[in-house]
Amino acid sequence: MTKFHVGSEVGQLRRVLLHRPERALTHLTPSNCHELLFDDVLAVDRAGEEHDAFAKTLTDQGVEVFLLHTLLTETLDIPEAKAWLLDTQVSDFRLGPTFANDVRCFLGDIEHKELASMLLGGLAYSELPITSSSMMQGMHSASDFIIEPLPNHLFTRDTSCWVYGGVSINPMAKPARQRETNHVRAIYRWHPMFAGQDFVKYYGDENRAYDNATIEGGDVLVIGKGSVLIGMSERTTPQGVENLAAGLFKAGQAKQVIALELPKHRSCMHLDTVMTHMDIDTFSVYPEVMRKDIKCWSLTGNEAGNVNVKEEGYFVNAIEKALGVDQLKIITTGGDNYEAEREQWNDANNVLTVKPGVVVGYERNTYTNEKYDKAGITVLPIPGDELGRGRGGARCMSCPMERDDI
Repeated sequence: MTKFHVGSEVGQLRRVLLHRPERALTHLTPSNCHELLFDDVLAVDRAGEEHDAFAKTLTDQGVEVFLLHTLLTETLDIPEAKAWLLDTQVSDFRLGPTFANDVRCFLGDIEHKELASMLLGGLAYSELPITSSSMMQGMHSASDFIIEPLPNHLFTRDTSCWVYGGVSINPMAKPARQRETNHVRAIYRWHPMFAGQDFVKYYGDENRAYDNATIEGGDVLVIGKGSVLIGMSERTTPQGVENLAAGLFKAGQAKQVIALELPKHRSCMHLDTVMTHMDIDTFSVYPEVMRKDIKCWSLTGNEAGNVNVKEEGYFVNAIEKALGVDQLKIITTGGDNYEAEREQWNDANNVLTVKPGVVVGYERNTYTNEKYDKAGITVLPIPGDELGRGRGGARCMSCPMERDDI
């Protein structure tokens, strides 16, 4: 029996889900990139090469790498999953009954690898080889999208997060990302690797509108020993945190959630862009954001799903207590004020720990990487000149599915 369990942020990483950026990036243009939540367009081939280097760095460390495109293709081989995905992603409400039916018929006949590519990477009106009697084609230009591309799927961390013995399938905050969640829902429901396995779905598996209770995996740090640290950012709300906490407590999988209030701006989009866990007692922190006065709460509960909330003082003390360590080592972003701000923007703090004290990070963040090195943290450098333009580092681009406890 395969075991899906993520017991910490720093224990040996064993299995991880990545998404190699492909078709979605070819659809990214200067006029649409902002609404698709990218600051810039990326050189597609180069981004793919950088991603391959990232995947190889992980496999060299003994981590088993799974790719979203492959898992989605294999999920589409299951007729029930394929029907559900086509109905959900190409719904009558999205495209109108006539056009939706025509598009579903066209998609239903194509090879599954190509279908996965279109679901992940988008489909423009110019790319549809059929003529529909619907009004939709006449109302749109050739470059408009029937299915919008999902370039942010690159950041597999966000759409689902494994916490101890289960997974949260996350309702995303921004419309540009909400359809991503349905792909992981289908994979966790039907793919042979997951179907019938023994894991809990804490939150987010129902087909429903989650309203204001949004949560994204970049804000969720499984710090270990039954505790979870969650940032309330631009994308994760207190309502989302409380719902996930209730699911964790109900399943008896966590004993405490520590929730932090973050500023709501893009440079610290998620907690992991300003703070990551690198060794049992060591965190990387961007001090401009992670100040002593940020508000912190502790959530506890029981198997009835009741949640008790208590305001805490300094968040570092709350983490020390949860981990049972006397004093956390905090490594701040490197360089002077200007260099630190630039490196934080380029994800110097967003590293992926593969085992205690060994992390993967972008090679370009020289000042911060040097500080990590001096503090005894080994950095495995990866190129990120193109990937980094999406505003996400190694942690953002990875969804651990199996990792040891501390």
